[in-house]
Amino acid sequence: MGRAFEFRKARKMKRWSAMAKTFTRIGKDIVIAVKEGGPNPETNARLRAVIQNAKAANMPKENVERAIKKASDKDTANYKEVLFEGYAPHGIAILIETATDNNNRTVANIRSYFNKCNGALGTQGSVEFMFDHTCNFRIPNTGQDIEELELEMIDFGVEEIFADEDGIVMYAPFESFGAIQKELESRSIEILSSGFERIPQVTKELTPEQIADVEKLLEKIEEDDDVMNVYHTMQE
Repeated sequence: MGRAFEFRKARKMKRWSAMAKTFTRIGKDIVIAVKEGGPNPETNARLRAVIQNAKAANMPKENVERAIKKASDKDTANYKEVLFEGYAPHGIAILIETATDNNNRTVANIRSYFNKCNGALGTQGSVEFMFDHTCNFRIPNTGQDIEELELEMIDFGVEEIFADEDGIVMYAPFESFGAIQKELESRSIEILSSGFERIPQVTKELTPEQIADVEKLLEKIEEDDDVMNVYHTMQE
């Protein structure tokens, strides 16, 4: 198995990968998608992907429809996607994806978390290069030959495929998302969920005491309502 498999396995074991704020995050994704491409999922590929993810997260259909309707209202604030970079104690790089309607508030909050936990908020580009920006798709496992499927999907950017208890997962570079989505849909292959992740190129092993220091900062960041995802280079 490759790096993507190990990364997903590690994240799945983590308490924060359970995403207690899943519905809130999906709601923000819906607003961003609708503001960007309109409320019709048939003509808005990004919204189509978000609706698939909402279904996978067992978000009620009426919640999704209500979120789309609200997002279509011109008075609904748009969310700006902002990336924050920095270092936790012991040299651990942290990458934070946020969606905010008040950038000043988010910047102040993120900076305060780093300051309180002996970390350092970095400048743009200071740690992003340490992570591979990837996209992923989950499809049903109906007994397909995974090696054959991988060979067929390589031309569309897929670099790694593996099966788990929830289906078949494909990983590819970030920019391959559209091509893979289009190909799966053209083959009438159901997309159970899809998304983006940042996989650390190198991870660092820490002592239990050092891990506790980093976890303290991660917990503060993850509790913030504007935070969508947090990635780091600490070995899990």
